[in-house]
This record gives sequence, structure tokens and C-alpha cells, in this order.
Amino acid sequence: MAEAQALLQSLSEEYQRLQQDLQSSVASRQKLEGQRQENLGVQKEFDALQDDETIYKLVGPVLLKQEKFEAENTVKGRLDFIGSEITRYEGLIKESQEKIEKKKMEIFQIQAAAQAGGQGQGEEASES
Repeated sequence: MAEAQALLQSLSEEYQRLQQDLQSSVASRQKLEGQRQENLGVQKEFDALQDDETIYKLVGPVLLKQEKFEAENTVKGRLDFIGSEITRYEGLIKESQEKIEKKKMEIFQIQAAAQAGGQGQGEEASES
């Protein structure tokens, strides 16, 4: 019985760690989604600009003039990177959810086995 209890404790700790990993991945994915929306807004602003308009880039406390083509490529590169990171985090989230389900099933099986074993011992004691 003590062995089953120790195993349950270990599985519960692992389950909690997996849930924390999942929460961390979800938070990171949400942060990336916010960055993506921000960059999509910038891209939309670029589309509304005329070719002869000036674009400035903030570098530290200084505004530097930047070519529209260069600025658009920078934003496009960011969006590509953010998209690939979102895809990667979605894979991690799915993987974490699958691991959590497996761990949950392990815990249920051990609890059921412990209860069945406890009931069997109780019946033997009452028959004596």
C-alpha cells in the first residue's frame, strides 16, 4: 500500500510539472500572437503609405531614416519568424496535452488498482 502511495505521489508531481510546462507554452504562444498582431498592424500601415513618404526607425533614443523596402522586409521577416515560432509552440502544447492525458490515465489506473486491492484485503479480514 505504501508503495502505491509513493508511486501516486511521484505521478502527481510529474502531472503538476507537465501542467506547468503546458501553461508556460500557452503563455508564450499568446505573447507571440500579440507580437504577430502588432506586426500585422505595422504591415498594414506600410501598405497605406505612399512610396515617397519617409519612415523612421527608433534605435535607442534616436530616430533614424529607413527605406520603405528595408522596413517592409524587416516586418515581413519578423512575421515569418513569429509564424514559425507559433507553429512550434502549438506542437509543444499538443505534445504536453497528450503527456498530461497519459499521466492522468496512469494515476487513475493506480488509484483503481489500490482501491481494488484495499477492498480485497477488507473482505479477507471480515471473513476471518
